[in-house]
Amino acid sequence: MRKQYWGAFLFGVGVTGMLDGIIFHQLLQWHSMVMYHAKPDQVVSDGWFHLAITFVWFAATVLISRSDPLITLRERRRFWGYFLLGGGLFNLLEGVINHHLLGVHHVHEYVPNPLGYDLLFDAGALVMIGWGWLLVRKGAER
Repeated sequence: MRKQYWGAFLFGVGVTGMLDGIIFHQLLQWHSMVMYHAKPDQVVSDGWFHLAITFVWFAATVLISRSDPLITLRERRRFWGYFLLGGGLFNLLEGVINHHLLGVHHVHEYVPNPLGYDLLFDAGALVMIGWGWLLVRKGAER
């Protein structure tokens, strides 16, 4: 896979991770990376999460900046397809591992049954993956 597509994939991971942190952690305050600890531990765990995502964004930027420019519509489709694949896979893995397997947090901790929010989050990830896959396939057509 070309550098620009790896960059697009990592860019999707970074943007999706950052939006998760901003929307669900900070603005809505529905959860933190580690929900069942004291508030200072939650803030620190979220900080480590955001720092890791910043490094992913940086790696994506380096890969994209060192790649050939996107010229054709086909290449742009593939770029955004890999972007959506990265973001969707990030959300799906994060959802399955953290929400379902480990139970370290849920999308919305402060409702009687958080499973519905978790499943909606997973469904959104699957939509991103499906849309990304379609764009990559369409971009691969000659």
